[in-house]
Amino acid sequence: MRVQFVLSEIATGLRRNFSMVLSVILVTFVSLTFVGAAMLMQMQISSMKDYWYDRVEVAVFLCPPDSESPNCATGEVTDEQIQEIRDQLESPELAAYVDEVYFEDKETAHRLFEEQFADTSLAGTIPVEQMSQSFRVSLIDPEQYEIINEYFSTTPGVEEVVDQNRLLDQLFSIINIATVIAIGIAVLMLVCAVLLIGTTIRLSAQSRRRETGIMRLVGASNTLIQLPFVLEGVVAATIGALLAGGTLAAIVQFFIGGWLQPRVPTFTLVGLGDVVAIGVGLVVIGVLMAVISSLLTLRRYLKV
Repeated sequence: MRVQFVLSEIATGLRRNFSMVLSVILVTFVSLTFVGAAMLMQMQISSMKDYWYDRVEVAVFLCPPDSESPNCATGEVTDEQIQEIRDQLESPELAAYVDEVYFEDKETAHRLFEEQFADTSLAGTIPVEQMSQSFRVSLIDPEQYEIINEYFSTTPGVEEVVDQNRLLDQLFSIINIATVIAIGIAVLMLVCAVLLIGTTIRLSAQSRRRETGIMRLVGASNTLIQLPFVLEGVVAATIGALLAGGTLAAIVQFFIGGWLQPRVPTFTLVGLGDVVAIGVGLVVIGVLMAVISSLLTLRRYLKV
């Protein structure tokens, strides 16, 4: 009997405040969509970091023809200088830092360049003889880049030492900024949702003062009186959270999985399994948001 009464009170409240409930659903949907998108971005960033940081190298670029680097004042790197650099990289002094070394000659560099820019205007613009030779160095600890830089930054025949980690850090910094912006928007929208839930519950409580007064007189408990109001907010927030999860699932299924993944097959992008895990979290956030907002509102506007 009590369950039937609570359900009827919930239906009455949702019907009386339909426009406000719809607003709560929409604001919760938008805010939790931003929250879920930010979570997915962070999961993807972590996955990309694990993938790329295990593969990044330190590139020791050797002097090409006509280089303006002070180390290249004598012209293009000679075979003797290349051998000296190789010996240093394979020396016992660097054995604790260097995992693997391989040499990229002009022909290999040119082939990789043509493959990378095959469909652009840069293809075919640089002849083989103008390509830079380089040593590609995999480190045992990628953060020990400065050791290699100190050894070779002033070595004759070395034009430049480049740490690919730094390039990736710049990329991930930009993505992290976008994530922070998304989180900021989500927090703002969540505040709006909390305020809307509180307003909806307050209007519902004021419109049913007579019913709650009668319930008090017949000895109904505080929990029984407050429960329908709390569940109204929970229902609206849950619907918004489910819509947010469904939207993220559609984006991952049709855009990321259907369109983007085939174009970047080198590493795995977020999938529906990640969305399911995040979707559960969004529902929990929505429910907690509704419960807390409802209880705080009822303490002020519904004296029981």
